[in-house]
Amino acid sequence: MSFLRRLLGDRTPEDFSGALSPGEDVVDSAPVEGGGYLVVTQLGLWIPSDEGARRVGWHLIGKAAWADGVFTLTESAEVGTAGSAVVLADLPPVRFRLAAPGKVPREAYQRVEGSIRSRHRQEIGSGGAWFVQRKVPGRDGSVLQVRPDPGTDVALVEAIAEQVSAKLANPAE
Repeated sequence: MSFLRRLLGDRTPEDFSGALSPGEDVVDSAPVEGGGYLVVTQLGLWIPSDEGARRVGWHLIGKAAWADGVFTLTESAEVGTAGSAVVLADLPPVRFRLAAPGKVPREAYQRVEGSIRSRHRQEIGSGGAWFVQRKVPGRDGSVLQVRPDPGTDVALVEAIAEQVSAKLANPAE
């Protein structure tokens, strides 16, 4: 048992179905109406799924919103690479109704924002893309992520992202 768990007590819900990694501690949790929990850890947000519970890393949460008792999560999927950059696409938003949210919405928001080191919006043709440097939980350094808008030329965005990632790796060149 880690020092934090001994100090604060184990905050893991008794019937939580997820398998926490060694050293992964629960910061807060909230029961979801219909079953399961939203569980905040330093590595990500655990959400209910058909297979039990699964963790979404903070660096893969495109958007987390809280309004009218509903927590809305927009998860990003890694759909490709461009040099050392990762190309993302947003999955459809998922909504969780929380009768007793506790600190989960605030903790999730702070951790998503805390994973962002820098962000830049670039207009490209009739669309655009977000270029975001993010900290990946449990790893040193950061990763460049690029999220093209729907309808934007993905090949062009990937070419730009490859150039940007090369400049970030070798700023003197």
